[in-house]
Amino acid sequence: MNPRKFPALLLLVACSPALADAGFPACLLTLQNQAREARVADWIVDEVVPGLQQQERVLALDGKQPEFVQTFAQYLNARVTQARIDQGRILYRKHRDFLARLQQKYGVPGHYLVAFWGLETNFGSYLGGMPTLDSLATLACDTRRAEFFGGEFIAALQLLERERLQPAEMRGSWAGAVGHTQFMPSNYLRYAVDGDGDGRIDLWGSEQDALASGANFLSQLGWVPELRWGREVRLQPGFRFDLAGSGKRRPLLEWSQLGVRRSDGGTLPESELQAVILLPAGAAGPAFMVYENFDVIMRWNRSESYALSVGHLADRIAGAGPLQQPPPVNQRPLSRGDVELVQQQLNELGFEAGAEDGIFGSGTRAALSEFQRSKGMVADGYPDAASIEGLEQAATGATEGRGDN
Repeated sequence: MNPRKFPALLLLVACSPALADAGFPACLLTLQNQAREARVADWIVDEVVPGLQQQERVLALDGKQPEFVQTFAQYLNARVTQARIDQGRILYRKHRDFLARLQQKYGVPGHYLVAFWGLETNFGSYLGGMPTLDSLATLACDTRRAEFFGGEFIAALQLLERERLQPAEMRGSWAGAVGHTQFMPSNYLRYAVDGDGDGRIDLWGSEQDALASGANFLSQLGWVPELRWGREVRLQPGFRFDLAGSGKRRPLLEWSQLGVRRSDGGTLPESELQAVILLPAGAAGPAFMVYENFDVIMRWNRSESYALSVGHLADRIAGAGPLQQPPPVNQRPLSRGDVELVQQQLNELGFEAGAEDGIFGSGTRAALSEFQRSKGMVADGYPDAASIEGLEQAATGATEGRGDN
C-alpha cells in the first residue's frame, strides 16, 4: 500500500476541546467523521472506531504531575546501568554488519541506534501494553491536548490500514508511542522504513525495521555524519560557570582559552567547531561539551538528561569507560511546587525565569545563574540548598521592604 496516499496535512485533523467537553461517545462520532474525511478505509471507520473504549488509566497518567523531579544522578544511574551496557554491546555485535550498512546509508553510527533502543524499550523487552487506538482516542477526546492527539489518532488509523495491522496488535505506551523505538504514529508514517526487506514496516516485531527507522529519523532530524554527540570535559579552576548552559555556543578554540580541557586533562582540538558546556548536576558534577548532534538527540526527546544519557550509553556501548566525574548522589530532587516557588521568587526579584510552570528548564537555570552571580555564589544555575536558601532570604527581604513603604 502506497504511503504517499496519506498527505501529511491529514495528520493535523483533531477533535476540538469544545467537542471533548461533550463526552467520549460524542467525540468518537466526530473522530469517525474526521477519519472518513481523511480517507481512512470504511471498515476501520465503521467497525473499529465505534468499539474503542475510554481508558481511565490514560487520563490519570496524563493528568498526573510528578511530585518530584529526578536529579541527574538518579536519572542517569537508572538508565545507564552495567546490565544495559553489556546487553547493548551484545546487540551491537549481533547487528554489526546491518548497522554498518545503516551508517553508510544514513550517516548515523550503530552504537547510537542501539543506545536509543536501550533507553526507549530496554532493547525491546518492554514495548508497552496499552491499546494504542483506545489510548489515542481517549487523549484526543480530552481537553488538554486534543489537537495534538487528534492528529495522532488519525495517523494511527492510517497506519493500521497501511501496514495491514489488526487493532489488537497496536499496543504501546499510554501516550500512543509504539514499537522498539517508541515512535508516535505520525512519525511511524513519516520516518519508519522497511529494514529487513519483507515489504512491511513492523516496529513491533522487526528489530531491523526499528533500527533502520531510527537511523532514518535521526538523519531527517539533521544528524551530522562524522560528528559525535559531545564529550565529558574538565573545567579548570576559575572557570566562569555562568558561561555554561543551553544556547551559549562558542568555538572549541575559545572554550580551550577559557579553561576547558578533555576529561583526561588533555587540550581540546584547535577547532572552530561550535559547542555548548552543560552542567546537569551543577559545579559539583560532571561537565559536558555538546555539539550539533546533541541538538538532534534533543529533537527526539526534549530532555537534556535523556540526551546526555543516550550519548553516554552510546559511548559505553562503543567501549568507553565510565564518567571521570560521576554526578553526586546526595543531591535533593525538587518537587514541582519547589520549582514553581523558585521561579516565582526569581521573577519577583527581577531575574526573568519565564513561566512559573514548575519545570526547571534553561530559562529558569539562566535566571538562577544571574541571581547566584549577583550574590557572589558559584553561578552554575543549579538549585542547591545554599542557592535556594539565599533566594528565599532575598525574596523575603524584598517583600518586607515593600511593606515598609
